[in-house]
Amino acid sequence: MATTAIWKVKGWLGKVLIYAENPEKTDNPAFYQNDNLTQEEKQGLHDVIHYAMREEATTSTTLQERFVSGVNCSPNTAREEMLAVKNRYGKNEGIVAFHGYQSFAENEITPEMAHEIGVRLANELWGDRFQVIVATHLDKEKHLHNHFVLNSVSFIDGYRYNDCKATYQKMRDTSDRLCKEYNLSVIEDPKRKQSKHYAEWKAENDGVLTARGMIKNDIDEAIATSISDKQFFYKLREKGYYIKQGKDITVRPIGKERGIKIARHFGEAYTYQAICQRILANPLPTQRKTPSMKKSVHVLRLHGTLSKQRKIGGLRGRYLYYCFKLGILPKNNSISPARMHFLLKEDIRKMENISQETKLLCVNKIDTSEQLFSYQSQKKEEMQDLMTTRKHLRYRLRRKTLTEEEKQELKHEIADLSKQIEALRKEVILCDDIADRSQVIKEKIEIIQQNEQPKRKEEKVNEHRRRSS
Repeated sequence: MATTAIWKVKGWLGKVLIYAENPEKTDNPAFYQNDNLTQEEKQGLHDVIHYAMREEATTSTTLQERFVSGVNCSPNTAREEMLAVKNRYGKNEGIVAFHGYQSFAENEITPEMAHEIGVRLANELWGDRFQVIVATHLDKEKHLHNHFVLNSVSFIDGYRYNDCKATYQKMRDTSDRLCKEYNLSVIEDPKRKQSKHYAEWKAENDGVLTARGMIKNDIDEAIATSISDKQFFYKLREKGYYIKQGKDITVRPIGKERGIKIARHFGEAYTYQAICQRILANPLPTQRKTPSMKKSVHVLRLHGTLSKQRKIGGLRGRYLYYCFKLGILPKNNSISPARMHFLLKEDIRKMENISQETKLLCVNKIDTSEQLFSYQSQKKEEMQDLMTTRKHLRYRLRRKTLTEEEKQELKHEIADLSKQIEALRKEVILCDDIADRSQVIKEKIEIIQQNEQPKRKEEKVNEHRRRSS
């Protein structure tokens, strides 16, 4: 059984595609001299080729054989050859390549056979017009898969590859036919699913929670804790979603421009009928009688005048409030992600950065943007002074008249200055991050508070009724 997929590669992919790169084993090829192609586009093409061909994934530990082949190009110079074609036809912008994927069932195929099928597939689909790298990855136990890096521009006529439903269907059909020739299993009636962007697929493969993954988790949690469809929709709204009911349920996180149709993206288990069936299968909650307890009264002694106490506002107050909502503050305030608003969940992965930004604001008592930029300018000046001092020390270090002891002393001074410069540079960057993030945080807080107002009113009404009874 082989599954297939193909994604476009555009611009800078950075760490998303080179997460497994080993810099000690990989030589970065010299950049192809082409003034028309941007550095990001060159690097994007390099990254996807590097990911497909990385040594630790394509080398057999028993045979020490690399399963990497080139169709209409050499694996060692594939990047330069592909860039040369783009330059020849002036197709230097937009999509730089396509990244294909072919995965086989566990324990069904050998590396040699998987690679042979991959090369045949590449030749049949693209061999007459395009350059392709075929790499068989062996890095996942019992799970062999091929990667294809396809130049987006044809070396024959300069036309771009047409990635559409028809070409993908041809890829799937050809893969199935080749698998049958090698007596491998084939999915006879594959279900059509919404395709994913490569970065999303890669993040899921690495165990990183994506925006779609967070939405799916929220839906599952709402289903598991509801006893009716009405309660299910109420809980989703509580989590920060707009809901539109039609043939398919559409959910849109507050603050986002576009929503997603959940059955279309997540499968048949997320149609309205299927969700109702899942809710009906939930066990009914057992009602427990809570014993009446006398309220204990705590007496606190306060010093000073309460009316004169001022709340912390400005940037500090905004960040402190946001940290409280995220569960960062107070120290033992752990909030379950399932109870968080969707807009807060987006920043769970950024907690460390937000904590550092909050610390900088609070330690230096920064409340306004003027104070923030003034502090940043001060740190830039300090950093520049230290860099000038370090530069002079480096000049002194070049003198031939220095003794070994004097050289070591200068090296220690330079190292100490470098540490101070690095610390200041981090603070300067944090100031930029605060300037960018503070407005976003403000907008998120306003949306969350507006969303919570009806809930607070309902709680007050319920409390009033309880006391009256």
